[in-house]
Amino acid sequence: MANVAPAFADNAGEVYASPEAAVLSDLAAALGRTTADSGITGGLAMLILDKRAEIERAFADLDAMTGAAK
Repeated sequence: MANVAPAFADNAGEVYASPEAAVLSDLAAALGRTTADSGITGGLAMLILDKRAEIERAFADLDAMTGAAK
């Protein structure tokens, strides 16, 4: 019997089983790697995802200090 299965695509159109995996792929691509599975780039992408709140606060602080806040 056919089933509906949720899938999540990254910006390159690759499909993943979780939204986190798709975002990790996009982060790795932004850092210059084609996949999040290899090398230090994958670990860095995971760290960015794990530390999202702290990173967003740092950018909010930067925006406030430079007048770039929206």
